[in-house]
Amino acid sequence: MTDLVEKDRRFVWHPYTQEKTAAPPIVISGAKGVWLFTADGRRILDGVSSWWVNIHGHSHPTLNRALARQAEELEHVIFAGFTHRPAVELAEKLVKILPSGLERVFYSDNGSTAVEVALKMAFQYRVNRGEKRTTFVALEDAYHGDTFGAMAASDGSAFTEPFKSLLFNVLRVAPKLDEIEQLLKTNGHEIAALIIEPMLQGAGGMKIFSADWLREVRRICTANDVLLIADEVLTGFGRTGKMFACEHADISPDIICLSKGLTAGYMPLGVTVATNEIYQAFYDDSRLKTFFHGHSFTANPLACAVAVASLELFETEKTLLRVQAIAAKFVAFAKTVAEFPCVNEARTIGGVVAIELKSADGGYLDNAGPLLLREFLKRNILLRPLGNVLYFMPPYVITDQEIEMVFGEITEVLEMLQNGSLENPV
Repeated sequence: MTDLVEKDRRFVWHPYTQEKTAAPPIVISGAKGVWLFTADGRRILDGVSSWWVNIHGHSHPTLNRALARQAEELEHVIFAGFTHRPAVELAEKLVKILPSGLERVFYSDNGSTAVEVALKMAFQYRVNRGEKRTTFVALEDAYHGDTFGAMAASDGSAFTEPFKSLLFNVLRVAPKLDEIEQLLKTNGHEIAALIIEPMLQGAGGMKIFSADWLREVRRICTANDVLLIADEVLTGFGRTGKMFACEHADISPDIICLSKGLTAGYMPLGVTVATNEIYQAFYDDSRLKTFFHGHSFTANPLACAVAVASLELFETEKTLLRVQAIAAKFVAFAKTVAEFPCVNEARTIGGVVAIELKSADGGYLDNAGPLLLREFLKRNILLRPLGNVLYFMPPYVITDQEIEMVFGEITEVLEMLQNGSLENPV
C-alpha cells in the first residue's frame, strides 16, 4: 500500500487537489453497496455517491452481469455511420421516460461534454435557421462543468478565474423571476438559450428552487422564444425524488443534459436530448447544416448496456420509492440540525440534504470544507463539503440503519463545532 501511494505521488495528478498540501490519497481496493474498502482494511461509507454518480450501490450484481455480457459481444465501435443495439435500446428507453417532446438522443461521454453539446446545438440551431441569436443566459452561482463552454455558462469562481479571458460572454442573472423575465423581454432577439440546473444547483452550494419557480421559467422562455436547456447531470435519475427534476413542475425543456447517474457510476457516458424541432433544423440536403460534433467514445456499447440495465433496476427494485423514503428521513433531520447555532440553513430535496454552516467567508474555498472532510474520514464516512456547505447524498441502496449512523456522526460533529472542541469555521 505504501508503495502504491508513493507511486501515485510520483506519477498521478488528482482533480481539484493542491498536491503540495493535500493528505496522501486513500487507496480503495474494492466496494460494495454504500461501502468503500481501503487497502489497509477500513470500511468508509460513500456519503457522496462517489461524486454523485452512484445510485444503485457499488458492485451491483445486475449491473456487473450487464457489463460482462456486453464485453463479450462488442466493446466499442465508431458511432459515425454505425450503430449497435445498446445505443438504440438506451435511446428508446430514455425517450419513453423523459419529459414529453424530448425525442432525439445525442451521445457524448460525461456531464461537461453533454453541456457543451447542448450549447453548440442551441447556437447552431439559430444559425441554421438564419437567426442572429448568439447570446446565452445563465444563473448566478451556476456550475455546468469544466470544459470551456461549460465554464462560460458557469458563474465566476476559483474554477474559472484563470480562464475568464478565454470564455465567451454570458448574460448572468439572479434567480429572480422578474429579473429573468425583464432580461429575456429586453434581449430576447439576441438570446439563443437559457441554461439552468432545475430544482437544485449542485456545486454552487446545493441551492434549491421551487417547482413554481421552474414552471415560471419555462413560461418566460416560451413567451420570448428562448430555448430552455435543463442541465440535469446531477438531478437526473432520481436525485430530487423524481426521475427527472423537470417533473416537479411538469415542464419539458427544449434540451436536456444527462450523465452521472445515467450509468449508475459504472462507465463514463453523457446524453443530450433535444426536441424534434431542433433536430429538424439540422436535417437538410446541405452538409453545412450537419452538427459537426463527436467523441471517440460516443455511445460506447459498454456504457450504454449498463445504462439500460440501470433503468431496468428502477422498475424491478422500485428505486424511486426508496428515494422518497430517504427524502422523508432527510426532511426530519434537516429540521433538527437547523436548530444548531452554527448552522445558517439546512435544506433538502429528494435524496440530498445540505447543511450550510455560518461562515465569514463561505464559498468553495471556505476552510470548513477540508476540516470537515478530515473529521468525517476519521469516522469512516466520506462527506466532501462544498466549502461551508456540508451535504449528504448517498447511493439509494443505503439502509435506514446506515442513514441513522451518519445522522448521529453529523450531529456529534456539529456539537463539537459548537462547543469549540473542533476548530470552528464560523
